[in-house]
Amino acid sequence: MGVWHWSIPAPYEMFFEENRVSEKIDLSNYVLSESDEFMNANQKAYFRAKLVGWRNDILREARETLGHLAEESANHPDLADRASSETDRAIELRARDRQRKLISKIDAALQRIDEGTYGYCEETGEPIGIKRLDARPIATLSIEAQERHERREKVYRDE
Repeated sequence: MGVWHWSIPAPYEMFFEENRVSEKIDLSNYVLSESDEFMNANQKAYFRAKLVGWRNDILREARETLGHLAEESANHPDLADRASSETDRAIELRARDRQRKLISKIDAALQRIDEGTYGYCEETGEPIGIKRLDARPIATLSIEAQERHERREKVYRDE
């Protein structure tokens, strides 16, 4: 049995409203534990706060990047400077695209929390596991199902 600590993002430091009802859940001293009933109200609130915090961090970084790209869009008289700037811009835009896809996965995880399916393997219906969810809160497959999926991908890739 493991115990993990994670700091709740600022907007959720004291309370988080579970499933948008009036019941408040105190997460200020919450410790995630495998010994608790799987996907109880505290765990759902914990993962919702973690996902929302992660999403907010990504959106904040995206806003900062857009500001940075706007500042960098000035014409560079030197061709080498312009080429370097364009390369940096392309790298930033690819990173933002990956983050856009990640936000989509975070939104899907938040929707699964609302629907009551969060934390259960899409393939087997079994609990994914608290450790795995804490490490990868957007996980949709148990470790075993993920390994099977990766083995199948490898077989098709090797052909």
